Amino acid sequence: MDPDLSDQIHISDVVVSTAGHDKGSLFYVIATDEGFLYLANGKDRSLDKPKRKRARHVQKVLRSETRVAQKILRGDKVLNSELRRDLAFHAGQMQANNLGG
Repeated sequence: MDPDLSDQIHISDVVVSTAGHDKGSLFYVIATDEGFLYLANGKDRSLDKPKRKRARHVQKVLRSETRVAQKILRGDKVLNSELRRDLAFHAGQMQANNLGG
């Protein structure tokens, strides 16, 4: 694994999967562990059953500064519905930027 990659991705970042059956899906990073990330999107990967994925199989989309990201960083209770809503907003923003540019 590239050591620089793990330094770039932090808890509460929004990432997109680049490999596997969930390729193209957005996730929040909720935990890290020696080359692995634990990802949740609130739908098929809830907070209580996060996806364990190698860091090299995701790409950082942005460092989120939303209320949900702040709650994840603080360790506060986050609802799956909050994750879904926030990731849907990010997906809409990304699509608008791609279509507008």
